[in-house]
Amino acid sequence: MEVGKRVAMNARAGILPDQAIELVDSRFTVPGMRCAGCIAKIERGLAEMPGVEAARVNFSAKRVAVRHEGFLAEDELVGRLRQLGFEAQPAMANPLAQDDADSRMLLRALAVAGFGMMNIMLLSISVWSGAGGVTKDLFHWLSALIALPVVVYSGRPFFSSALMALRYRRTNMDVPISIGVLLATGLSLYETMTGGEHAYFDGAVMLLFFLLCGRALDATMRNRTRAGIGALLGRMGKSAQVVGEEGQTSRIAAEDLETGMIMLVPAGEAFAADGTVISGDSTIDNSMLTGESRPFPVTVGSEVHAGAINLLGPVRVEITASAGDTAIAEIARLMDEAGQSRSRYVRIADRAARLYAPAVHSLAALAFIGWMLAGAGWHQSLVIAIAVLIITCPCAMGLAVPAAQVTASNALIRRGLLVKDGSALERLADVDIALFDKTGTLTVGEPRPDLTGLDPHAKSIALGLAQESSHPLSKGLATSLRLQGIRPSQIERVEERAGFGLTGRCEDIGVALIRPAEGSQCLSSELVIGSRRQTISFADPMRLDARETLADLRLLGLESIILSGDRETAVAATAREFGVESHAAVTPAGKIDRIERLKRAGHRPMMVGDGLNDGPALAAAHASIAPGTASDVSQQAADAVFIGEELAPVALAVRVARSTMRIVRQNFTFAIGYNILAVPLALAGMVTPLIAAIAMSGSSLVVIANSLRLSRAAK
Repeated sequence: MEVGKRVAMNARAGILPDQAIELVDSRFTVPGMRCAGCIAKIERGLAEMPGVEAARVNFSAKRVAVRHEGFLAEDELVGRLRQLGFEAQPAMANPLAQDDADSRMLLRALAVAGFGMMNIMLLSISVWSGAGGVTKDLFHWLSALIALPVVVYSGRPFFSSALMALRYRRTNMDVPISIGVLLATGLSLYETMTGGEHAYFDGAVMLLFFLLCGRALDATMRNRTRAGIGALLGRMGKSAQVVGEEGQTSRIAAEDLETGMIMLVPAGEAFAADGTVISGDSTIDNSMLTGESRPFPVTVGSEVHAGAINLLGPVRVEITASAGDTAIAEIARLMDEAGQSRSRYVRIADRAARLYAPAVHSLAALAFIGWMLAGAGWHQSLVIAIAVLIITCPCAMGLAVPAAQVTASNALIRRGLLVKDGSALERLADVDIALFDKTGTLTVGEPRPDLTGLDPHAKSIALGLAQESSHPLSKGLATSLRLQGIRPSQIERVEERAGFGLTGRCEDIGVALIRPAEGSQCLSSELVIGSRRQTISFADPMRLDARETLADLRLLGLESIILSGDRETAVAATAREFGVESHAAVTPAGKIDRIERLKRAGHRPMMVGDGLNDGPALAAAHASIAPGTASDVSQQAADAVFIGEELAPVALAVRVARSTMRIVRQNFTFAIGYNILAVPLALAGMVTPLIAAIAMSGSSLVVIANSLRLSRAAK
C-alpha cells in the first residue's frame, strides 16, 4: 500500500500519524467464485484498496479472508467485491454454515443435460441417416422442444457467471462458453424455423453436458474438504450446568458462558469451556490437546480445556476462557488459516484464465470478419465463428485433472484409503518428508494388556473388577479377557476412586485393581488379591507393517520423522526401534511451527496423525493422512484416511499420487495438442458446429479413457 494513501485514509478516520494502527481480520462468503481467474481477480482487487494489508481466497470454502485496518468497515469491503463482480456477505463464525446447494444444483443440471443430450442424439441419428423433407423438419422441431428448456436450465451455472462478469465489465471462462452455446442454439432455432438443412441442438447440449461433468466432479471433490473445522468445534460441550450464587444449577449454552462462572461437569460429559478445577477429583481424556493416550488425573487447581471428557467423578470448574477464546477454538483458527493454500495446477490455471477468454473472443471475431471479407456471407461466417467458439471450449482441459483424481481416488478406496480432496493427490505426489504422530498412528492406539502370568482365577477377578469401570485401561483389560472366554467373578462392594482405582471383596477376600506405585515408568495396573499382588503391563502395540512402510517410503525418497505430543521416553523408544529422528511433547502450535520451518527450508512435508491435537498440523502440512481410528477432527482435516491396522496405504498413497500426476500431465499435453490441431481447421471453415461439438466431446473422452488407466494403479 502506498504511504500517501494510508496517511490520507488515516486522516479521514481521525487517526494521527503517531497512533498505533489496529489491524483486524474479516471473512466473507463469495459463492460466485467459479475458476482460478476469480481468485486472482479478488486477491488483487482487494489488495489495491487503501487500508487492506492482505487478502487471501479459500477456493474450497468459497471464502475470502481480509486483513485490514480497523477503520475500514466490512460494508466497504463487500462493496469492493461487488465492484469486482462478486456478490459477498460476511461469513458466519462457523465456516461450515454454508450448505452444498451449488453442488446439488450442478448435479441436477448435469442430469437434465444428460437426458436432453441422449434424446436429441437419437433424433439426430435419423437426420444423419438421410431423413429429409417433413421428417427432417419434424425431428428438428422435436430437438428444439427438448433443447431449449435444457439449455435454459442446465446452462444457468455458466450464464449467471458470465452475466455477473459482464455486468462489471470483466470476462471469465464462462463468457465464451455462454456465447458459443447461445449462438449455436439461436442459429439452430433459426435454421429450424426457416426449414434449413442443419441444426446444432445436439452440439449445444452435448457441450453443456461435458462442461457440467468437469464442474460437478470438481465441486464434489472440493465439498469433501469443508467439514474439518466443524468437526473440531463439535468436540466442545454444547452446554454446561452453571452453579448459581445460592447453589442452584441451570444449564446454559456454551456460547453464553462467561469468565468467572462456575460449571458443574458430571462424569461422561465434555467440558464446554476452559477453566480451573475448584472442587472434586477425576480423570479426564485430554487426548484432543496432548495426543497422549493415558487418561490424565485432575484435582483442585488443575487446568482443564473445552472438549476434554470427564471420565470419573463430578468436578466444579471456574471458567477462565469460553467460546472463541478456548484452546480448542484456537486450534480451529489454526486449521482455518493453514487450509488456505492453493495448488500448483490451480496457479497454472489462474494464469491461463487471464488469457483464455480474450484469446477465444479474438479468434471467433477474426474468423467472422475474415470470412465476411472473403465473401462468405453472414450465415456461413457465423457458423464458422460458432465452430471456433465450441471447438476451443476447455472441456478436455477442465477434465484433465478431476477425471484423473476421481479415478485414482476410487482405486485407492478399494485398497482402504479414502482421498477427500481433489488436489490432495497432487500434493502427495510432491512430498519429500513424512512426519508421523506416534500414538494411534505408528501404533494401533489401543492399550492392550500382557496377561501372561495370570492364572484363570486371577483373570476372573480382574474381569469382575475391570468391567465396573469406564477407564480406558479397564476397558482394554475387560475386552482382552472376554476375548479369551474368561467369565467374571462376583465382586461385592465395588468402589472406584479417582486417581487410585477399584476395590472390592470376592469371597470375603479384599481385591483391587489399582494404579501402580509412584515411579513406575510403564503403562500398567496392579491386581491385588488378598496379600498377593501382580502387575498387569499394558502396551500400545506397533502396527504390524510399520517398519516395512517406513522402508517403502525411504525407497520413494521420503525421510520419516516422529513428531508427537507424547512423553519423551515413549517417543524416544519408538524412534530407536525404527531408526528415525523424533521430537516429543510437541504442542499443536509447535507442530505447525516445525512444519512451516521445513517448508521454508524447501521441503514438502506430509503429516500422518490421528489425535485431535494433530488437526492443525494435518491442515498445515503440504499433504496429510489420518487412520480410520482417528478423531473426527483429524479425519476431516486430513487429505486422506486409511482403514485398518496396516500402515501400508500411506506409502501406496504416495506411489499412486505420483502415477496420477503423470496421467494429468499426459492429459494436459493431449488437451493442448488437440487445440493446436483443431483451431486451424475451425478457422479454415472445415468444421461445422456439430463436428466441433463431437471433436470437443471426443477430446474429453480421450482424457477420461487415459485417466481410467489409473484404476489399476493401486493393485
